[in-house]
Amino acid sequence: MRGKKAPTRKTIPDVVYGSETVARFINYAMLDGKKSRSRENVYKALETGSQQVKVKPIELLDGALKNVKPSLEVRSRRVGGASYQVPVPVEESRQESLALGWIIRAARAKKGASFQKRLTDELVSAFKGEGDAVRLKQETERMAEANKAFAHFRW
Repeated sequence: MRGKKAPTRKTIPDVVYGSETVARFINYAMLDGKKSRSRENVYKALETGSQQVKVKPIELLDGALKNVKPSLEVRSRRVGGASYQVPVPVEESRQESLALGWIIRAARAKKGASFQKRLTDELVSAFKGEGDAVRLKQETERMAEANKAFAHFRW
């Protein structure tokens, strides 16, 4: 390992739901340091999305994250001059980070409506097990499954 491991910072829970996950989601959605705009977009997206699927906003986010979190990913490992894509299990904190990032990126990639509407649509589709973020998860796990032959290089 190179150098010291950076200490993990404690996330302050958000004010509306008291959830660290929602606070991190707001931070991921933030652009140019405009946190109030990010808060507004995320809260409205959670509210409208929860009304569409008739669950609580926290349950909507948790369900969407559960469907987007990858269990396996590939990491490059250099062995004897060749690079191999080695499947490795994903840590819980990285699973959540990847899932939050994929949902935000999928919402930003769409065009047409406001970000809030696109985020709502992506959250609802992720909750239902569909959408671009879920497809990214499936591709990641499919690649790990395809490279299972190189699992013995994991250390």
